[in-house]
Amino acid sequence: MKTNLVFIAMMLSLTLMAQSKGQLTTSTESDPQAKAILDKMRKKYQGYQSLEASFSLEIQLPEQKKEIQQGKIAKLGKKYRVDMDAQSVLSDGTALWLILHRNKEVQINHVPDASMDESILSPEALFNFYDRGKFVYFLVNESTVNGKVIQDIEFKPLDKNVEFSKLRMSLDKATLSVISVTSFGKDGSRYTMKVNSLTPNKSFASTHFSFEKSKYPGYRVEDLRD
Repeated sequence: MKTNLVFIAMMLSLTLMAQSKGQLTTSTESDPQAKAILDKMRKKYQGYQSLEASFSLEIQLPEQKKEIQQGKIAKLGKKYRVDMDAQSVLSDGTALWLILHRNKEVQINHVPDASMDESILSPEALFNFYDRGKFVYFLVNESTVNGKVIQDIEFKPLDKNVEFSKLRMSLDKATLSVISVTSFGKDGSRYTMKVNSLTPNKSFASTHFSFEKSKYPGYRVEDLRD
């Protein structure tokens, strides 16, 4: 999973958790309560025929001004689309197009195998990454914010060589809606993706998830498929 992703400041000291759970080495040692919450969340989202969500991505790098990018994600079955200022990702279920707007470049790739897709921007990865044996995770906090009960689940990677130290997902307890996800980089960087709105079961045009070259005049297209 790339670290350019995702989700909210800590509300709880992790000192006690680090003392009691610091020796964990496998995902099977994860918190059963946290897994139950995540399984219910996944079932809810996978129950939608389609969805569209707008989000903001906050990028905080050490000694730099915070940068905020806006984006939109859409999903229909195995098809999905992510649009941001600098890039777009399209997948019709058979191919994947990475569109780099600043470079005016399009890269075509095979759709990654579901078990290998590491992009947090892939809806399937977002709802399934916790269940791939790469993290140990716990419910670390429950608090009330603006009348909503918010549950924070923290994920720690089992691979000590990754660039981030932990991820945190915040959910609305009543609706099981994802509010935000934050990635904490080992270099002090922080990436937070906040879900601003979500529309389930939305209808999309047949071309919404495929690449149409005529819409990107002047873009260089490179096919990286074997």
